[in-house]
Amino acid sequence: MFHIALYEPRIAPNTGNIIRLIANNGCQLHLIGPLGFDLEEKKLRRAGLDYTDLTNVTQYACYVDFLHKMAGQRILACTTKGSRPHDQIEYKQWDILLFGSETAGLPSDVMADISPQHRLRIPMQKTSRSLNLSNAVAIVSYEAWRQLGFIGGV
Repeated sequence: MFHIALYEPRIAPNTGNIIRLIANNGCQLHLIGPLGFDLEEKKLRRAGLDYTDLTNVTQYACYVDFLHKMAGQRILACTTKGSRPHDQIEYKQWDILLFGSETAGLPSDVMADISPQHRLRIPMQKTSRSLNLSNAVAIVSYEAWRQLGFIGGV
């Protein structure tokens, strides 16, 4: 399916919600550190419910380690600074959907390595700053999965 990568996530319940989400849509989750919480945190477990044993979650110490492991894969940065609406790209199986932290988004050095046509944004009202991270992951990952005909879904 797809890879969901969270760059330095800060809020445990968001990550817990995303763990539950990927258990339902078949994506693989990659957590790029440092994290703003402990993976054993109660809030993370509560939000993820009993889905943590059903998902594929990999943790990386830093972005360089993640890039090394995922070399050769297409990375799509999901950011409020994206130049392209998230539904205006053709997703491919095993694409990496990269999301920044809740507090800072993706840093400029990470963005600099991703071509503008691979920087996606979710349309919002002009007065809005951003969406909740778990909501943004749901919107983009389900659009990508929809384009592939909901492979593996019922």
